[in-house]
Amino acid sequence: TEVRYYPIGEKMYAAMMEEMEQAQHYIFLEYFIIRQYSGMWQNILALLERKVREGVQVRLMYDDLGSVALLPGGYWHELEQKGIRCLAFNPFVPLVSLVMNNRDHRKILVIDGHTAFTGGINLSDEYINVTHPHGVWKDTGVMLRGDAVWNLTLMFLETWNAMRPEDTDFEPYRPGLHAPAGVPGETGGFVQPFGDSPLDAEPLAENVYIDILAQAKDYVYIATPYLAISNEMQTALCLAAKRGVDVRIVLPAKNNLFYVHWAQYRLLPTLLQSGVRIWYQPPPFAHTKLLAVDGYYCQIGSANLDARSLRLNFELNMEVFNPDVHDQITAHIDRAIIMGKEITADDLSTLPLLIKLRNAACWIFSPYL
Repeated sequence: TEVRYYPIGEKMYAAMMEEMEQAQHYIFLEYFIIRQYSGMWQNILALLERKVREGVQVRLMYDDLGSVALLPGGYWHELEQKGIRCLAFNPFVPLVSLVMNNRDHRKILVIDGHTAFTGGINLSDEYINVTHPHGVWKDTGVMLRGDAVWNLTLMFLETWNAMRPEDTDFEPYRPGLHAPAGVPGETGGFVQPFGDSPLDAEPLAENVYIDILAQAKDYVYIATPYLAISNEMQTALCLAAKRGVDVRIVLPAKNNLFYVHWAQYRLLPTLLQSGVRIWYQPPPFAHTKLLAVDGYYCQIGSANLDARSLRLNFELNMEVFNPDVHDQITAHIDRAIIMGKEITADDLSTLPLLIKLRNAACWIFSPYL
């Protein structure tokens, strides 16, 4: 599969629009957040409406809770009237229910089965820095061309058919059926997308992290906006560092979820004592979810390193075995480290008592953050 890495949302958005313009058969979109009155979504919507008139099949899924304050109730019905087949995932009911905790946090765009986009970028202006509710927003993503697109297509269709059973055969959506000859791409390599679900018995995204941490020999670089991990994940990070692996984690100095930021302080002393090195990156706010290991392996997708992504949400990450993409992601994290401030045990020990108590109180809720 050929992979093109985008280090910021504006560049990926431009590529998404360009590729959707070329769609001839179908466009599938699955996003956690859509903001109705954003230029990004209005431009995409106008393009989709035009494609529907051209005879292209367009399907859209959005998470109902992720977009609850950003879209009007029943927005799916409005899109259906435009010819866009639409579903609101797990419609929000304001009752105490564990089901309401399971959200669709994936970001998927599939075009004619041969081209796909994914990463951390939602369909709202802050992701492409048209607006700045949290300052400049830095996010990343990738475009895929080739066989790995089939995994994303399957994830979309399986979720769609769980709510609206209508496809008896997925074969018409295979990557090679509509691929133009000699589809261009910057780089090639092996790509393994995987979907994580709270409905099975395995925290897959967490287990993939734990597995690669156990295999790492030289270094593990991680960039994540949030850090609220389980004991198992914490142990894996600590054991890798104790084994002599250079484990580095880059976090934003401030993020858009202040309570998660406060809670993560409870993890830092144990990680630092084991030899894990941690940096706080100053603004712009980095919403990136990146992993780079030993010069050959990297990971990118929608899953944050928090309990909500690793235990509660539907997520999509990709293992990428591609030296060029690995080098771009490593350089991205290196730049963040150069800009950032390394956190030490002394920094944590000098925090005021009230701040420590506040952080501890937030950590109590970490299984749901």
